[in-house]
Amino acid sequence: MNARMYAVTPQVEAGWRALLAHVTQEAAVELTYVPYPAPQPLEELWARADLGSVFMCGYPIALKLAAVIPIAAPIPDTPWAAGRAVYRTDLIVREDAPYRALEDTFGGRAGWTVAHSQSGFNAFRHHLLAYRTPERPALYAEMVGNLVTARNVLDSVREGRIDVGPLDAYWHLLIARHAPHLTAGIRVLASTEVTPMPAFVAAAGASREMVARLREAFTNAARRPWFGQFADLLLLQGFAEVNEGSFATLLRWDHEARMAGFEEPA
Repeated sequence: MNARMYAVTPQVEAGWRALLAHVTQEAAVELTYVPYPAPQPLEELWARADLGSVFMCGYPIALKLAAVIPIAAPIPDTPWAAGRAVYRTDLIVREDAPYRALEDTFGGRAGWTVAHSQSGFNAFRHHLLAYRTPERPALYAEMVGNLVTARNVLDSVREGRIDVGPLDAYWHLLIARHAPHLTAGIRVLASTEVTPMPAFVAAAGASREMVARLREAFTNAARRPWFGQFADLLLLQGFAEVNEGSFATLLRWDHEARMAGFEEPA
């Protein structure tokens, strides 16, 4: 088990770890929580053959970057999720920046995380498609790639290394709640459309019985007496069942960008 993607502080990781312990107990499945802190590459974690319940972004699930079985995805407790297992990307700038619309940042410096990230790459690229023209195929004078983590995007904007950057909106909610000093001085300039949330996954070789029991335990979690303590800590309404088909939209966004010759955000 691992919740690295949304373990924004040690306290929050402890919460995920405890929640997963309840879920696995409910499912009668024995799994061990293995910490996997940044900057260790998530690709190596996702490739492990012993995954039982590990957070994975939907874009690499759709791209089949690793052989996994999606189990369930969180339902964020926020109005824009509307009770669904979805998230979006916040395009953030410094609070004191003069920008009032995303177009105001064009010609400046932007950044992205990794090329297999939905929130930090694919969603940003898709959002920018609407602004590109044959006369203006690149919107920014400089694009800083491979920032790797949401935290690096946040720090790069706050410290002025880039003017605008994409931030996983659920990660943003959690970090603003539990480490508000890190989000002080930044603001959301725009947000992308919502797309399916990252999900807990098991390795492709996991038994179907185990996956089924875990899926049932996740989707029933919000009805259990123990869930309330995690709902507030992790800003959760519950979990929804997912499968590979749940992430088809992300492949469509990828295809649209590539067909337009927009291989990377630019």
